[in-house]
Amino acid sequence: MTDEWYAIEATVDPSAVEAIEDLFNGLDALGTEVQQFYKKENEPLTVIGYFDELPDANLFDEKFSDALRIYDLSDSAIKSLQRKTIEKTDWLAEWKKHWRPTRVGRFLIVPEWQDPPDVDDALIIRIDPNMAFGTGTHETTKLCLTAIGERLQRDDSFLDIGTGTGILAIAAAKVLGRTTGKLVAVDNDPLAVEIARENAGRNGVGDQIEFRCEEISANTPQVDFVCANLTLDIIQPMLPLLIEKSQRLLVLSGVLKEQQNALSDELECLGISNIETETAGEWISATIEF
Repeated sequence: MTDEWYAIEATVDPSAVEAIEDLFNGLDALGTEVQQFYKKENEPLTVIGYFDELPDANLFDEKFSDALRIYDLSDSAIKSLQRKTIEKTDWLAEWKKHWRPTRVGRFLIVPEWQDPPDVDDALIIRIDPNMAFGTGTHETTKLCLTAIGERLQRDDSFLDIGTGTGILAIAAAKVLGRTTGKLVAVDNDPLAVEIARENAGRNGVGDQIEFRCEEISANTPQVDFVCANLTLDIIQPMLPLLIEKSQRLLVLSGVLKEQQNALSDELECLGISNIETETAGEWISATIEF
């Protein structure tokens, strides 16, 4: 195993930060970092994506152009792009130093390596993301956390599709307590499932959540509340199954605002028109009540 990773550093206008983070994630970055501390308002920021291997140059150029188009940005928003080779431990240590507790509705998301602040009314979730997706800071995760905090009922059963770090399933377990029905979290990445189990354990809810390394299928249980924080290209083909498994509520996120009509059209083809949407940045969540 190599002791090196590769990094792409983009210095950009603040308005382009989210676009570049999404670009890096779409290129299967191991992680991203935004160096924004001690910056003045509207001062350019550096966004760093970390990779096992640098993306193919032609693929990068194609995805880069797509990101600018989707976010309606001009080339002038990008000040510089640099490629670097770094020690594996460098970025992880720096990233951990800068990640701070994040309040999202009823929840306070706290890095495992920090002490939580004294907040009496918050449900605290301690997370070590390692290499899985979901720290609570991305807009799509915040949209899902808000829906869980506001709409999950005490006796609901719950299904988290694409659990990543397990943050949404853990949030559901915190809301439901120990007198709840079935709580299932699935992911097709064995490493993510392992990380999610560890995070559930450090939050004292490991015995409440059934983690499965699998895709959603006919064997997946029906539950009251289904949450799928994925991307539209993954959500679309599984919509019939997601609807089948949802007995009361279905929350979908990972969808860009410009993709809202495509999602609505797909749902209407399946006989669903009662769609509630919420927006955060360039992202939406869609909630369907049955």
